[in-house]
Amino acid sequence: MSVLLSKFITKHNTAPFSQIKIEDYVPAFQEGITLAKAEIDAIVNNPEAPTFENTIAAMDFSGDILDRLSSIFFNLNSAETNDEMQKIAQEVSPLLSEFGNDIRLNADLFAKVKAVYDQKESLNLNPEQTTLLDKKYKSFSRNGANLPEDKKNQLREIDKELSKLSLQFGENVLAETNNFELHLTDQKDLSGLPEGTIEAARLLAKNQEKEGWIFTLDHPSYVPFLTYADNRELRKKMAIAFGAKAFQNNEFDNQENVLKIAKLRFERANLLGYKTHAHFVLEERMAESPEKVFSFLNDLLAKAKPAAQKEFAELTAFAKELDGIEQLEKWDGAYYSEKLKQQLFNLDDEKLKPYFQLEKVLDGAFTVAKKLYGLTFTEVFDIDKYHEEVTTYEVRDAENNLVSIFYADFFPRKGKRNGAWMTSFKSQYVKDGLNERPHISNVCNFTKPTETKPSLLTFNEVTTLFHEFGHGLHGMLADTTYPSLSGTSVYWDFVELPSQIMENWCYEPEALALFANHYETGEIIPIEYVQKIKESASFQEGLATLRQLSFGLLDMAWHGQDPTNITDLKAFETEQFANTQLYPDVKENAMSTAFSHIFQGGYSSGYYSYKWAEVLDADAFEYFQEKGIFNEEVAKKFKDNVLSKGGTEHPMTLYKRFRGQEPKPEALLKRAGLL
Repeated sequence: MSVLLSKFITKHNTAPFSQIKIEDYVPAFQEGITLAKAEIDAIVNNPEAPTFENTIAAMDFSGDILDRLSSIFFNLNSAETNDEMQKIAQEVSPLLSEFGNDIRLNADLFAKVKAVYDQKESLNLNPEQTTLLDKKYKSFSRNGANLPEDKKNQLREIDKELSKLSLQFGENVLAETNNFELHLTDQKDLSGLPEGTIEAARLLAKNQEKEGWIFTLDHPSYVPFLTYADNRELRKKMAIAFGAKAFQNNEFDNQENVLKIAKLRFERANLLGYKTHAHFVLEERMAESPEKVFSFLNDLLAKAKPAAQKEFAELTAFAKELDGIEQLEKWDGAYYSEKLKQQLFNLDDEKLKPYFQLEKVLDGAFTVAKKLYGLTFTEVFDIDKYHEEVTTYEVRDAENNLVSIFYADFFPRKGKRNGAWMTSFKSQYVKDGLNERPHISNVCNFTKPTETKPSLLTFNEVTTLFHEFGHGLHGMLADTTYPSLSGTSVYWDFVELPSQIMENWCYEPEALALFANHYETGEIIPIEYVQKIKESASFQEGLATLRQLSFGLLDMAWHGQDPTNITDLKAFETEQFANTQLYPDVKENAMSTAFSHIFQGGYSSGYYSYKWAEVLDADAFEYFQEKGIFNEEVAKKFKDNVLSKGGTEHPMTLYKRFRGQEPKPEALLKRAGLL
């Protein structure tokens, strides 16, 4: 029997990565599905009358072996993949989607769930049980259980097709990212670039046995290039390559995939009785409806646009004065913003980086978690890991109980997708009186240490680390009974609150004093730098807000209306961006073909939730500031009502219990300097 299907005989039941063979996955998935089906059959064939325990709770605990296997496989497919893994993903994704549909379209099972649901008023359930019952009922009704047989089959076909398309979409983006490199051999082309970026590019070239320097579309290479390279033509080349990902009419082109995904999602929503995909999605969000999202986004747009236009005019004038640039282009934005920021605040990433050594920043995040929630993180060396660069920690509370296992995986490599994310290898839940603790992972792409320097982070990377760590705490501090309501299993527009609130500590002198020491001298970060970090935090916030809103509006445009008549992806985008566009359009570029958040990740009709959660996080952090940023009483309220509660109750109920009132957007506008 495959190691993947048995109970792991490991410390804390952690995943036995080193024992997994790639050829184990497909048979393990097949067997895992068979086992999970048997558990569902047992519920369906139980001769006793359906109850909450024998139907709803039993369903939630079923398929745990398959869940565990899926999380291991798909986490590795993101963080440590190869061609073979991607092939397996293509093979097992339709099987899993089919299995999900087998459950959701199982009429006998639905009859039992409905029987419990119909008597819910008389069952005396607690809030968590009530939520679970609602969720289970909706997982059927929102997935076609009330449809006639022919429509159910149609739905199955759509779901199979969608799962394939989104995998294909992601693989195309990854291939396009990997297929481009800028290979430079002339030293003068490096003008303006930070030493660390140059060293990393030299290392990359050396690894490929080439002379000179190689720059790629991976963020740690791409972002500094666009921000610092003096050579405008090369910035243009990089920017166009970045924006042209999967929009080049080649084998990796995503235009058809995007149109198909949007149309199939619309068709699916109609089939289920919803006006659009966004209506379907938002029923299960704090925002509730597309109308509310549009008015939320447009309201912020009205407040941010004048500021953005003013900032753009300032930037244009600055670039003209500095370099005689007549027309600011997209590949000029980051470069001149950085120059202007240096002029205004005399502060650049290169000045700050020596104070942000990765290990110390991570320790800082650990210390903040200790001060707020009493947690201790101890690195351990007897837990299996999937790559040598991963570090593993035991997380314990003030009474020394095990809270969680934490995996940290921080550097880019070939088999890892771009960006930063939090995920889990094992959920938290309570079964047979045992509180099973979670195994949580943070994956990022930070600059690697070089032969002469440790990994030094830009301030942006510092906030990224804290952000993902905030998601991590949401997972680690989970304390619910049922696995499907645990940790980050919350409404999508609430899930960014725990992550975004953590970023606030990066701007507080009291918190920075814990970890911002110069990596060579040990000197603590000078207070004037801290002041400038705070002042510069709202620098060009109008432009940043406009950009976020443009992405949210594009997402809603794809999903909040009938997309069947869209034939030209680029023309459609141009129309959607008209109200938020400041830079001239680049004809070779499209956003949607690499907009992985909405076409591969789970953010379709949900991109607005970043801004939505910013309103929550600014409002919540204001409460900390009123009482002190390490105030134990506020921290306990946040932990008890938000971090530990997962999706057990409606997020607004949880938020009001923590804050005593609904969130107000003023805190965000004030913080962003837009009021």
